[in-house]
Amino acid sequence: MISKVLVVGGGIGGLCTAIALRRRDVAVHVVEVNPAWDVYGVGIIQPGNALRALGALGLAEACLREGYGFPGHAFHDRDGNPLGPPTDFPLPPGAPGPAMNGITRTRLHRILQEAVLAAGADVETGKTISSLIEVGDGVDVEFSDGTSGTYDIVIGADGINSLVRSLVFGPELRAQYIGQVCWRYNVPRRPEVTRLQMFVGSRGKAGFVPLSDDLMYLLTIEKPPEGAAVRLPTEGLAATYRERLAEYGGPVAEVRDEYVTDDAAVVYRPVEALIVPAPWYRGRVLLIGDAAHATSPHVGQGAAQAIEDAVVLGEEVERGGGVSEVFDRFMARRFDRCKLVVEGSLQISKWEQEGAQDADFNGVTARVGMAVAAPL
Repeated sequence: MISKVLVVGGGIGGLCTAIALRRRDVAVHVVEVNPAWDVYGVGIIQPGNALRALGALGLAEACLREGYGFPGHAFHDRDGNPLGPPTDFPLPPGAPGPAMNGITRTRLHRILQEAVLAAGADVETGKTISSLIEVGDGVDVEFSDGTSGTYDIVIGADGINSLVRSLVFGPELRAQYIGQVCWRYNVPRRPEVTRLQMFVGSRGKAGFVPLSDDLMYLLTIEKPPEGAAVRLPTEGLAATYRERLAEYGGPVAEVRDEYVTDDAAVVYRPVEALIVPAPWYRGRVLLIGDAAHATSPHVGQGAAQAIEDAVVLGEEVERGGGVSEVFDRFMARRFDRCKLVVEGSLQISKWEQEGAQDADFNGVTARVGMAVAAPL
């Protein structure tokens, strides 16, 4: 019986896991290395399957209330001319609707924090683990502040650079740079941005994502220019971002010229990805979220898959059985789905970098969409 769990990581996956387990009366201890317990980021897209999973945690209504729901996307050339009619995404069975929701990272983080604390989880910030030793029917954990504890299982939800993954699977298993970088910047929402709008450039795509009645974010995913550094200092980021957007006219140019001025407001990251081979556990330690299956943003499923991990783990813990039985059932429900998301996103990234004009972008996107729309 699993009755006491340590969750390492206080981000989306870790907090959703804590909520899912507390709903089953499991004692949950969350440790988060960031003493401020805040988030770095601009906004996030919640597709229908993410909203369905959030509904299972009792959180979908709050996210929809504090975000901006929209039906789908529209593609344009770099100057804003339509490349076809807008597309509405289908609503997965059991999802509350609308098909997608945009929400700021800070609002989502607050919703999750409040839910975790209200559920009675024990949360400690400014600390992480230093060692994990499986002993008998538990895991002895030493923490970075010199304290210790014993738990039935340990969940590594500590992100793409997971310390838990390094300790349990070895430091050589880590995410790899895929050849593209991603830029994000919050700006006032333009009245016409009522869905995800994408603009196709020569090295990638720019886009607008609505986040609230008065806010949206500008995003760009691109292959950096030949010879350009991949890691960039904060100083000068706004100017560099404007340079990278120089080829765009129309709405992107208007937003670029009026708003992209503050280095500190630019969120810039090289895109990395990883799929840990099955199984994602060793003994009583399980990886979830980006620690197990970090994906590029091409199909908007990174956070959604972490939330689904949490829901499925909660369900399997409730079903009962030994730890290996619970983890094996979890893997049977999660591995193929997450692998398809990671590999489909990587295929789209590869085609974008190659400039492939006749690639089956819609086919890959549709296959991923059908997979994640299926019941958990």
